Amino acid sequence: MVTPPGGPIVLGLSAGQMVQELGWDSDVDEDVRTRIMEAVEGDLVEEVDDAVDVVLLWWRSDDGDLVDALVDSLTDLTPDGYVWVLTPKVGRPGAVDPADLAEAVSTAGMALTSTVAAGPDWQAHRVVRPRNGRR
Repeated sequence: MVTPPGGPIVLGLSAGQMVQELGWDSDVDEDVRTRIMEAVEGDLVEEVDDAVDVVLLWWRSDDGDLVDALVDSLTDLTPDGYVWVLTPKVGRPGAVDPADLAEAVSTAGMALTSTVAAGPDWQAHRVVRPRNGRR
């Protein structure tokens, strides 16, 4: 469990999981990153040689094509892995319209399962492959 200031967040992370971080920039919430690293008892990785359990994708409205980023996030992800898309909360610079997020997830052949607060300025959206395995 990861609990940053500003509200609880349960990412379903546990010790030993490998987490790939994409989209890092100077605006990310370092407290959230630290708590994630504490939960997995390891560092976040950008480039990997093996499959990862979770992808942490920091995303802002002006970062480009979210569909492409979601599809790319599957490259190193285990078949049972999932993606946490972290976006600025509504009203914050770089906020992603919820309808745009939902459309991008669907177009990428994935499913949005939950959204939770991730600190004072960010929210986390859990995205998975559909159970039937189609993409």
